Amino acid sequence: MATAKVKQDMPPPGGYPPFDYKRNLPKRGLSGYSMFGIGIGLMLFGYWRVIKWNRERRRLLIEELEARIALLPLLQAEDDRRTLRMLRENLEEEAVIMKDVPGWKVGENVFHTDRWVTPMAEELFNLRPREELLHEKFGFQWYV
Repeated sequence: MATAKVKQDMPPPGGYPPFDYKRNLPKRGLSGYSMFGIGIGLMLFGYWRVIKWNRERRRLLIEELEARIALLPLLQAEDDRRTLRMLRENLEEEAVIMKDVPGWKVGENVFHTDRWVTPMAEELFNLRPREELLHEKFGFQWYV
């Protein structure tokens, strides 16, 4: 058998064109410097807003404290009137209870002084129901 002549593949005349093997990615997004600058700008804006809000909050707090200070004499006067009214009611009740005791002086000061001594809650509420005393001492503490 006659052997066939083998034909070898050869490049075209003049050679192959150059093959592009380098990495060729398209440019996407911002550069690192611009992202860093935007981040710094956003942080500065955030700090500015926080400082502005803290100043506003401080102003509102001062306004609220001034309002409390302005109302304090009124609230103290109301509390004093309530205390005096309760003391008067206690003296009237004491007069009714102790009318049969000889030598008893109604409203005699237990303190040996002429100065005003603010009465304790127990002294004001001793002739009232115990719930009122507990409410006065502990307020709105439901768990007590």
